[in-house]
Amino acid sequence: MKLSRRAQLINPSLTLSVTARAKEMKRQGLDVISFGAGEPDFDTMQNIKDAAKKAIDDGFTKYTPTSGIMELKVAIAAKLRRDNWLDYDPTQILVSTGGKQALFNAIMTLVDFNDEVIIPLPYWVSYQEMVKLAGGSCAFIKTKDFKITGEDLERAITEKTKVFILNSPGNPTGAVYSEKELKILASICVKKNIFIISDEVYEKIVYDKKHISIASINEKIKALTVVINGVSKTYAMTGWRVGYAAANTEIIKAASRLQDHSTSNACSISQKAALEAITGPQDHIPKMIYEYRKRRDYMIGKLNSISGIKASLPDGAFYVFADISGLYGGEINGSLKFCEKLLNEAYVAVIPGIAFGDDHSVRFSFATGMANIQRGLERIEKFCGKLKK
Repeated sequence: MKLSRRAQLINPSLTLSVTARAKEMKRQGLDVISFGAGEPDFDTMQNIKDAAKKAIDDGFTKYTPTSGIMELKVAIAAKLRRDNWLDYDPTQILVSTGGKQALFNAIMTLVDFNDEVIIPLPYWVSYQEMVKLAGGSCAFIKTKDFKITGEDLERAITEKTKVFILNSPGNPTGAVYSEKELKILASICVKKNIFIISDEVYEKIVYDKKHISIASINEKIKALTVVINGVSKTYAMTGWRVGYAAANTEIIKAASRLQDHSTSNACSISQKAALEAITGPQDHIPKMIYEYRKRRDYMIGKLNSISGIKASLPDGAFYVFADISGLYGGEINGSLKFCEKLLNEAYVAVIPGIAFGDDHSVRFSFATGMANIQRGLERIEKFCGKLKK
């Protein structure tokens, strides 16, 4: 069978495959502890569920406009104004089937054949695959403390550079850019007329720093920026599949045409649930952050007590991206082999760093209960102790 070149170019998602394998092992009765999840372990709030139930009971089960129901777009515009100091008209909002589709739409709309897209290392797994699908190429930038500087960005820019992908708070590292850092990056992109796709889905999950949207720096950079966000992480709604993009009118119109011929609208019921999430009570967020902070601090302390592992404190999201290269040698020659052996022998699932462009590290998610974290890290400590012998 001859598949398209496009389909053959795309690599499977290692994050999804590791998580699926861990779930399959659990179904077989094995006591697997997974640190692979890229989703909150909290349940969706009851008021959001009730809004979805009401939508069903009211018969709100038909197609909606591709770009989303107007009430939701108005609510998103208000949220961006309130939380991010960004002024968008509702017509400049595109609601999609998750943040992943919003990103895909943005990349497919902006990136043409042979265009270059600058992506800092390590990066979220799907950025590279989306750029390849669009016919572009990736220019990866090595980071210090998981962030790039203005000098790094300027060195990476060529005459082919079209887009810079910024992810803050970041996955897999939890890195958060300061306003000062963002101003420097923004000025370079304005000077070079480079678009920014700003992935901000973890914006509410920050600890000791404040999230700033790069689009809020000034009107010039706002005109070049596509802001990507959604309800999955903040409201524990990963399965509801609602994300959105905000950008200038020309970009949103083009992205909406693309979505017309791919999925059309996001699920009508999920849109009503997202409306309630954005406009309803927000008091669950500080409680969620409090729990994440406890887990983060425990995980960092325990990982750094294990010989061969180095972990830095993330400022956002719910991941620790730990360097495990001190454990390499013999059979363990990279992050994928480490993760395979850890899952097969200790029944603990983590995501190999090679999926994010860094083979020296692995990603741990602390979006799981403290008891699981404690048990899982104890197993990892014993596993690593055997490797060091």
